[in-house]
Amino acid sequence: MSKVIAVFGAGTGLGASVARRFGREGMRVALVARRRERVDALAEQLAADGIEAAGFTADLGRPAEVPALIDSIRERFGRIDVIEYGPFSTEQSLTPAARTDAAVLEKGLSLFLLTPVEVVRAMLPEWTERRDGAFLLTTGVTAVHPVPGLSGPAPLGAAARNYLYSLHGELAGAGIYAGTLSVGATIARSEMSALLAGAGTSGSTGGFPVVDPDELAEQYWDMYTRRDRIEQLHPQP
Repeated sequence: MSKVIAVFGAGTGLGASVARRFGREGMRVALVARRRERVDALAEQLAADGIEAAGFTADLGRPAEVPALIDSIRERFGRIDVIEYGPFSTEQSLTPAARTDAAVLEKGLSLFLLTPVEVVRAMLPEWTERRDGAFLLTTGVTAVHPVPGLSGPAPLGAAARNYLYSLHGELAGAGIYAGTLSVGATIARSEMSALLAGAGTSGSTGGFPVVDPDELAEQYWDMYTRRDRIEQLHPQP
């Protein structure tokens, strides 16, 4: 049975590129997002490229629903080998730390921290039994290098990164890989880049360059196959 990657937060940018990159290697693809039309359209595009894919709708801001979601993917594909977790919320924005309050953090707490923890917990029995599996976490570079004026949900990304580092140290010996890609760029073809374009913004934004998501997906494939590093930053410092 061929391997399966589940892309959580499957959008038109990085999610689509990760699905295609891993799908080209023979993996089947589960696409998870809130909007049915998004995952169905992407599944059709992948099918046209000869990649087996299916869409699943879920609100990743509700961690209690993770076990049922995982069960649905398993029921369709029989297994899950890799998860890429990188949802994006138009309701969140980077704001100065001096203007960040408990309500801002609470708003993103489930999506950026609690749900990825629950996803890993739901997958560990399968991965431990098979002694193979991978959890790939996409964060912003502000989770690694705090920037004045760009806080808001960034501390949640830092907390998730802390968790992932500990997870990798505990599970690498059991054949389970945990890695994170921290992106300091606007991702082309993504919902965020579309919003910026609609606002009349082009080129770099806030000092961040624009990156092709295919390039990031290639980095993820390299991380997954080599398993020689926990973290990759883009652009490289």
